[in-house]
Parts: sequence; C-alpha cells; structure tokens
Amino acid sequence: MRTTPTPTGRHWDGSRRPTRRPRPLQVAGTSPSRLLRTGQSGRCRQCGNRIDLYQRADQRPIALHPTELATPHVPESCRWHLSSGIAYPHGDGSPWCRIPHAVLCPRRTPLCRTGPHLDALRRQLAVHTRRLTDTGAFAPEPAPATTQAADSDADNPARPVVQMLLCRYLAENTIEHIRCVAQTRHRRRCTHPVLAPTAPAGVWRLMPTGSHRGQLALPNVLMAVYDLNHLPYSEQLRWRAQRCPQHAAAPGAADLALAGWQPFDPLLHAAHIRTRMPHPPGRHLKGR
Repeated sequence: MRTTPTPTGRHWDGSRRPTRRPRPLQVAGTSPSRLLRTGQSGRCRQCGNRIDLYQRADQRPIALHPTELATPHVPESCRWHLSSGIAYPHGDGSPWCRIPHAVLCPRRTPLCRTGPHLDALRRQLAVHTRRLTDTGAFAPEPAPATTQAADSDADNPARPVVQMLLCRYLAENTIEHIRCVAQTRHRRRCTHPVLAPTAPAGVWRLMPTGSHRGQLALPNVLMAVYDLNHLPYSEQLRWRAQRCPQHAAAPGAADLALAGWQPFDPLLHAAHIRTRMPHPPGRHLKGR
C-alpha cells in the first residue's frame, strides 16, 4: 500500500491551506526618514524589553516605549510624538503620547518623576525581564569595564571620531567595520562596509579638540580625527547616510537600521579622545 503525499497547498485532510503573499514595504520619496518599520523595533540591551527606535530632528536616535500612553499619565517633560517617522520631544495636543524607554526601563533610574500608572508599567517590565532571564531568552549585558580599559588601544580606537560635512561624529565601530544600513533585495541588511576599496577614503589627522557651544570644554589638545572633509560632497553624504557605494547609487532602497553616528561632544565623549595617530598605517590611515 502506497501513501499519497499531501499537496503542499492543502492540509492533511485535503482542505485548502490559506496562503498569504508577503506585502513589500516601501518608503515614500518625501519621507524624511528612510528607515523601514521593520527596522525600528529592537530589544533593550539592559532589560530585554521591546523598544522602537526613531530619529529625532537632530538625527540622533531615541528608544521609545512601543505603545502609546494616555497623556495625563506622562509628565510633560517626558512626552514625545511622531511625525513622518521623526520623534519630537513634546506633545502634539492629542490625548495619547509616546514615552522614552529610559523612563520605564527597570534597570535604569527614571529620568523624571513618575506617577502610579508609570510605576505599575515599570513593574510589569521588570517582571517580564525576570521571565526572560529565567528562561534563558535574555542575558543582561555584563557591567562595562572602564572606558579607558576597554578602549585603551589608542592605535586602533574602537569608536573613532569622524569629521564630515564640517561636523564631527562619534562612530559606533571601527572605521573598517562600519556597516551599510540599507536593505538588500532579499530583505536583509547589507553586509558591505561603508569603507569601500574602490572609493576614496579619509585620512587621519591630529586636530584640536576645540570648544563646544561657546564653552571651555577641555584643554585644547590635539586629537586623532578621521577626516572626510576633503572628499567630494557626494561621498560625505554617503558616509553620513552610512551606505556602501552600491546602495548610495540606489536612493530608492530603504534602511533596515539607523545610522550609528552620534554628534561628537568633547565633554560627553572625552573618554574616546585619542591623542596618537592609529598605527600601523594602511591605505586609509595615511595622513597628508
């Protein structure tokens, strides 16, 4: 007796199996943010709860709680709203608003005074963190070592300072490992680095730290900066968008992650200031 295999489009009893065609995601050409909705969700590295990542008006990322809350329950200083994919730090007049995850994260100290409703939500997130930890689905990050010890190799800064478009940014990774954020045809994040061997590269220079916002930040010492200001304007835009040359030529491709640049602040990022040039020099490490 031979068994008849069940068709792939039907269940074991012969009934039709419903099929759902994947709906492609698209980004409007007029949208100020190129980030797909699928790339905005993530997990907090400290508590494991879900967060939504958005860009602010100054292009810095912020992690928001994934659900809206009633405006009366949220302090005025912690109210955020979204407009065209950009997060703004105030309410929009509606009865609902968003709140930064840092206010509710059970492993952080609240940034503002919380009420009974937010305290209850914070306890729920703490219970969920405990469940994730007990089941092995989440492992809290170990306490980071001192920045000086973790980043003590001045010859290869883990988070270098990059200058482009007449501004300075703190990179999230070494120059060689800054990865493209664009989405490929297979709906995955591109694996190519931004530093391409066929594209012009920046040069390491020793530049003064300078002051910040008119204030005396630090002694005006020389610091190692990966300078891109001598590159063509289009190349600097490509670096700022954190895209490889292939996806820079395809502006219709959406992003699956936020660019990892942070505006460099000599006060906040003093631990990442390096006073020696990287060594050994490579093709992109040579100064002029």
